[in-house]
Amino acid sequence: MAGRDPDRGKTVTTVLGRRLGGELLRLREACGLRQAQAAEALTASVAKVAKIERGQVPMRDPDVRALCRLYGESDEVVIGKLLALAKADRERRRARGWWNQYPQLRAMVEYVALEDIATGVRTWQGAIVPGLLQTPDYARALAVGNGNWEDPDEIEPFVESRMARQARLHGESPLELWAVVHEGALRQLVGGRDVMRAQLEHLLDMARRPNVKLQVLPFLAGAHPGMTSAFTIVSFAEPGALDVVHVDTTSSTLWLESDTDADHHNGLFDRITRMSLAQRNSVKLIDGIHKEL
Repeated sequence: MAGRDPDRGKTVTTVLGRRLGGELLRLREACGLRQAQAAEALTASVAKVAKIERGQVPMRDPDVRALCRLYGESDEVVIGKLLALAKADRERRRARGWWNQYPQLRAMVEYVALEDIATGVRTWQGAIVPGLLQTPDYARALAVGNGNWEDPDEIEPFVESRMARQARLHGESPLELWAVVHEGALRQLVGGRDVMRAQLEHLLDMARRPNVKLQVLPFLAGAHPGMTSAFTIVSFAEPGALDVVHVDTTSSTLWLESDTDADHHNGLFDRITRMSLAQRNSVKLIDGIHKEL
């Protein structure tokens, strides 16, 4: 008989939960089993299994292992990835971070929450300086220029929240950031000459940090694989943990959660970095643009 569902009412979907649920769903369908059989293996309800596969509830490690046994998955590498993903999802759900006090973050809340538990972020930005490397004045100028704020008073809390994110680049276990920025983003006079001069100085300072790798894709690179969109790959602590990809569009924020999507964007990022200047030469270019201002 199916046991009581202890997660009743906790049906909050998360990016990591959806990724884990999708992987378990794929394994179940591959071996031709039904949700009822998975529920029996977990001593749970069919509704609970449905929630797991939709990423709506956290999973305990014994349940992940039980489903892997049922589905015939014995590869410890695969199981390890699933366990790492389950652990990261539990940490994400338990977090009651500073971002909850900033409704101005809106669609970025889930991204910021993941960034807080991540160990590595790789980001490609073709039009702007990455948020983790922005100065307050630059972030403010971007927000004003965006023009989509119904209440202008929300801009300052938004800037504060962006600066709060940057705490992850400092401390005992800082985030490893690898940022690739197009030369055009460094020459765009966001906020005017003084704002951009300070922004470029900040980039030069941050590039000296051991946990920050900064590259510039120059105009001379010509056509490149990152021309269609900016994206960020978020990685987690456990070796081999599954990556998730965040893509910003003009009208929405999009999470890409499959192995195929992660592999595709990892390949894109690798090709963009190969076309970009090495960090030493990137710093020289940034310094040169700074002197021009």
